[in-house]
Amino acid sequence: MMLALGLLLLQSGIEEAYQKGLNHYQQRQYREAAEALAAPAAAAHKDATLLLGQSLYLNGRTPDALPWLEKALEANLKPLETSYMLGNAYIQARQPGQAVKAFARMFAVPPESPAALLLTAQMMLRQEFEEDATKLLERALALNPNLPEARYLLGQTAIFRSQLDRAVELLAKEIEINPNFAMAYYRLGDAYSRREDWDNAIPQLQKAIWLNPNYSGPYILLGKGYLKRKDLGNAEGLLRRALQLDPNNYSAHYLLGQTLVQAGRPEEGRKLMERSQQLRSDR
Repeated sequence: MMLALGLLLLQSGIEEAYQKGLNHYQQRQYREAAEALAAPAAAAHKDATLLLGQSLYLNGRTPDALPWLEKALEANLKPLETSYMLGNAYIQARQPGQAVKAFARMFAVPPESPAALLLTAQMMLRQEFEEDATKLLERALALNPNLPEARYLLGQTAIFRSQLDRAVELLAKEIEINPNFAMAYYRLGDAYSRREDWDNAIPQLQKAIWLNPNYSGPYILLGKGYLKRKDLGNAEGLLRRALQLDPNNYSAHYLLGQTLVQAGRPEEGRKLMERSQQLRSDR
């Protein structure tokens, strides 16, 4: 009788702690949630296991989150969401092999396949683990030299590192493999623009717009190119279209302001450049 009562009280305390942790989690109080969920998770409360892993992950305690997320995945608790968090946690823990396995499971592709390596590299780049991503992309291309988007990601990384010749080479090859990919043309135009090579940049940016007319990036760069060439009418039209697509883009405001000043409309131009500074300071 006493044993049964003790077990009942213990179970009641575990459930109470779980509910407390759940409430903290729902209010995005992840540190408090993790503290409350520690006991229920240790007592093998299934839902607490997942919530504890998520709370620790979202509180930036990646090493502590890993074993609980692993247990949650083993128990098949929200497998897509858990695989995503676990994969990103492995990236932050510099365990690329484990990250590949997690994302392979998430996207239902074979582990160590070119697709799994590409997907994991994409996730790594979002977290600015460029060196690890580059290694995975090179491995993916060794397995499949015609893998779409691998050279695009490498080319994008090369641009950020100011390796413009390498970027041009990679992106041109990507377009050969994947000629319907608007972002490859945009980034190739971007690489040329950084060398002030507008003769080569402008055609690539135009192609990017023709393939995807609803993305502001190529309009902004193309507007900048026409501004550099003193073709103010085309520059204004392109930059206004960019602002229709992305009303809070500070670069588009600034370039349009410069264009209008040069076109003899200084008051309107200055207002746009002031707005650009405000938008930039708000970021």
